Amino acid sequence: MEKSYLEKIKETADYIRKEVGTLPKIGVILGTGLGDLVNHIEIVKEIDYHVIPNFPVSTVEGHSGKLIFGNLGGKYIMAMQGRFHYYEGYDMKEVTFPVRVMKEIGVDTLFVSNAAGGMNKEFKVGDVMVITDHINLFPENPLRGKNYNELGPRFPAMTEAYSLALVNMADDIAREQGIRLMHGVYVGTPGPTFETPAEYEYFRIIGGDAVGMSTVPEVIVANHAGMKVFGVSVITDLGGKDIKEVPTHEEVQKAAVKAQPVMTTVIKEMLARI
Repeated sequence: MEKSYLEKIKETADYIRKEVGTLPKIGVILGTGLGDLVNHIEIVKEIDYHVIPNFPVSTVEGHSGKLIFGNLGGKYIMAMQGRFHYYEGYDMKEVTFPVRVMKEIGVDTLFVSNAAGGMNKEFKVGDVMVITDHINLFPENPLRGKNYNELGPRFPAMTEAYSLALVNMADDIAREQGIRLMHGVYVGTPGPTFETPAEYEYFRIIGGDAVGMSTVPEVIVANHAGMKVFGVSVITDLGGKDIKEVPTHEEVQKAAVKAQPVMTTVIKEMLARI
């Protein structure tokens, strides 16, 4: 008989409990080109996605596909090295399944990172943007369908999808370290095409500062589950009516690598203060 969604979450969480022993309260999702943060983790245990029951497997270049448990900034964390995207053909329940499992094993704070195209005129390639809010333009919501009250309420509020306390903490660190940290609204789109100049302009007009193909589904589910979220985007290219450069996946990865030291500093220091 087909296992229910709840049974799958519990089965995967049980597997991780047996494999790992001590369980973290903090989860980190590492996006495109941001896997280098892993080099700063004192790794206790690694598990390949393909051996974890019910786990999807990442198919995108730059996403390696491991759950990592270890210490970063003096805190014990779990990190997803490689995430799942709607454009890979997964449905939203699969894209967000790891967040459900994190909650089931006791994670209550989630850090998410991504590479994004910027349309805010103040942004430069390589900037790090703290996500203060998002606009969901995915064609499907991960909460569509039956609501399990054990996982969260039918109609969760998204008023503070990104924790203001964590945003303020990041700002304090940036001030102390002399780091240029931007703020903005992230627009989530299905991909996998990069945006047209007109789309960039449209996203800017409706209130967006940066656009990408991930993050929003995971943040919706984390909020549904009652987790605190901190999100950060690396601005890897710029778009709009007046910009003619054509972004490539390679350039996106290069720009993300350039911004890694800033992101690593901010996240490590935030972990130390939580």
